[in-house]
Amino acid sequence: MATHKSAIKQNRQDTKRRLANRRHKTRVRTAVRATRAAIAAGDAEKAAGLMGPTISLLDRASKTSALHDNTVGRTKSRLQRAYNKLASK
Repeated sequence: MATHKSAIKQNRQDTKRRLANRRHKTRVRTAVRATRAAIAAGDAEKAAGLMGPTISLLDRASKTSALHDNTVGRTKSRLQRAYNKLASK
């Protein structure tokens, strides 16, 4: 357990950040999973409705450093490619 004032404050900050990051990651994972499910089911209309909010959540997670920029870019690219493949059918 931390005893110095600065270490106690750092623990407080770490806890807040860890919980915020977990919140971001959970929302992103849920959105990506729903979008992938819609694409896999062949539901282009539902997938189109989910793409915007999912990409927005990914960008927000990247901005707050909950997820690495490259991870977000890779995920967005793969989702968009899969959606484009579905939409072109």
